[in-house]
Amino acid sequence: MRGQLIKRYFITGLLIWVPLVITAWVLSAIVETLDQSLRLLPESVHPKNLIGFSLPGVGALLTLAMIFLTGLLAANFIGQKLVSWWDMLLSRIPVVNSVYKSVKQVSDTLFSPNGNAFRKALLIQYPRQGAWTIAFLTGKPGGELRTHLSGEFVSVYVPTTPNPTSGFFLMLPATDVIELDMTVEEALKYIISMGVVAPPTAPRIAPHNH
Repeated sequence: MRGQLIKRYFITGLLIWVPLVITAWVLSAIVETLDQSLRLLPESVHPKNLIGFSLPGVGALLTLAMIFLTGLLAANFIGQKLVSWWDMLLSRIPVVNSVYKSVKQVSDTLFSPNGNAFRKALLIQYPRQGAWTIAFLTGKPGGELRTHLSGEFVSVYVPTTPNPTSGFFLMLPATDVIELDMTVEEALKYIISMGVVAPPTAPRIAPHNH
């Protein structure tokens, strides 16, 4: 009996500490990575030289401020001209232009407010019939692919678990996918937790009487 109590208390303690430790570790890694932006500053204005000791998080704040100011500058007419000039300059550099264009297309698709990439969670059968998993809608096949696919197809991304940053890209018939009512965030939680954190049940809409 005492052993069962000790085991239960130990597991309860783990359930409290593990999320805290992992959250702290992830945040620490992010702040440490963003702090690398301090290398862009002259040595004379480094926080360590100004106040006498290293201050974690200054680089993260500097990075966020730089991103915000860049977006603020690009939102006006002069900034848009500068961005166009920069894009044109990079497009003329061999090797760099192909990499830059590919990355820019992906980032524009993912982060554009008007884009549809990763805006919907789907239920599909993968990797075989009868086995179901969650995928995310990324768009529709285009270009030459349309001539080889008969009917309506959709492009989907199937993430792996517990690391959703890697996965598989598939093109499936639109009739083979089921759109889910859950949000992308809820679907990601479900994937990362390997099915432990279940999404909330979608409310049923009562049929209208005509």
